[in-house]
Parts: sequence; structure tokens; C-alpha cells
Amino acid sequence: MDDGGQRDVDAGSSPTVATGGEFARATAIIERPSDSGGGDSRAFGAFVHEGWDIGGHANGGYLLAIAARAMAEVAGRAPLTVTAHYLAPVPAGPLTVQVATIRRGRRMATLSASLVRDDRRVLEVLGTFADQTAEPVLLCDGSPPDLLPYEQCADPVAADEPPLPALNERLAVRLRPGDDGFRFNRPTGRAEIAGWFGFADAAPIDAIALMLVADAFAPPIFNTGLAVGWVPTVELTVHIRGVPAPGRLRCVFGSRFIHAGLVEEDGEIWDSAGRLVAQSRQLALTPRV
Repeated sequence: MDDGGQRDVDAGSSPTVATGGEFARATAIIERPSDSGGGDSRAFGAFVHEGWDIGGHANGGYLLAIAARAMAEVAGRAPLTVTAHYLAPVPAGPLTVQVATIRRGRRMATLSASLVRDDRRVLEVLGTFADQTAEPVLLCDGSPPDLLPYEQCADPVAADEPPLPALNERLAVRLRPGDDGFRFNRPTGRAEIAGWFGFADAAPIDAIALMLVADAFAPPIFNTGLAVGWVPTVELTVHIRGVPAPGRLRCVFGSRFIHAGLVEEDGEIWDSAGRLVAQSRQLALTPRV
């Protein structure tokens, strides 16, 4: 069984999985009736799988996806906006997702979630969930990043040196030529990285997976010439603007300010139909080496 991920789940329960593929299995949740208070509070078991990490610490977008999946299960609706505050690094292993409903209206529901590991809160999340509807676009002052075809973009996994985080083996990410220059001591001088996103197993990308996409690319500040190292996320917000059409996503991430040891990062995620499906902003610490 993959990473032994379901060994800590109660027998007879059914995982909540939105899409097929390895990512869906690695973010599966199973309700724990004995832990659930009923009403406005419910609890779920989950497992942080190996291979979705950077240097042994689970990717922040991956953790947010686990929380958002549990919240969506309680809300019965899709994520609209979700904000996470990261309290501690999380290695592989079991955890509990505690979800509380703050308000449930006709159109939207607001919930909170805590990821708990060994009786310690490691992630706090607040989100609003709603039914995704196809509404006309009234204003779109932007467009997908201009990228070469997927096959002509830089494949980080194909390069032998330097080694990449384990997370990259789960993804089919290709970078705009030159945007991987930081890996070879040739940073572009501009804090921006753009490229294609897909899963290595070609699994479909749903609203929950967009949480991972928002944190799956290398920090754009690497291309400013700063040291390449761990950039711990302090806070991450993802706005879901629509469910992606089938196919790879075009993404662009950039930073404008580095101050007092903190850097902001803004992202845009566009689907194969040229529609903006997610926006993100995160605050992170400057690289730790």
C-alpha cells in the first residue's frame, strides 16, 4: 500500500477522493465518527505521504489541499478562497483534520480547519466554500503567460544536477526557458518563474489540486541571485476562480518585495482554455541555507 498511508485509518471507512491518481490518494481523508462532535464540528484522519515534500518537510500547498478536502466534505461545496497559516514543519505520517463550520448561508459557507500532529497544531486554515457556477467574465485585465509548447520548455527533472526535491518526481512541470537558470548559477535577475503544470501520472486537476499548484513551483526570488534554499511559507491564500478544463495549466509566479526577512509571492494559474482558474499570494521567509 503506497507509503503505508492507510494503515492509520479506521477499517470500514471510505476515503473522500475528488479525482483519481496519486495526488488524490495522497490527500485522502477519512471521517472519524468517534472523534466528531457532530453539528458544527467534525474530525478526519489523513496521512502525509512521502514524496510530497521538500527536504523532508511536506509541501505547503499539499498540506492545504488535505485541509481543503476535509473542509469541502463538510461544506458540501467547492473551495472559493482558502487561507492557511503554517505553524510548524510537517514530516510524513498520520494527522487529524479538525473542521468547524463558522457560518452556512444559502450561497456560501465559511469553515475553519486545524491540522493536528501528535497533539500539536501545525496548520490553521480559514476558507469560504460555494457552488462553482459558469458566470460570464465581465473584466479580465490579463492573459496566460506566453510559453513555448510544453515539449520545448525546460524539464527540471531531466537535469542531473543539482538534485531536485522529491515533490518534483510527482509532477510534470516544465519551465519557461531560462527560468531554471538559478539552478546553474545563471539567474535571470528577475523574480519571476513561469511554466506548465501537470501531474506525472496525468491525473486530472480539480479545485483541490489547485492548492498544490499554487505552491509547486520554485520560489521566483531564486532568480534574483539570492541563495537557493528552503523558503518556509508563513501564510498562503488561494482564490479559486473556476474548475480547470482538462489539460495542462499555464502558471506564472513573481515577487516584488523582500523586506525584513520576508518575501511575498503572487501567482496566476490559467487552464487549457485560457481561463484564469486560480490566483495565489503567499508570505514566506527568505531562503534558509
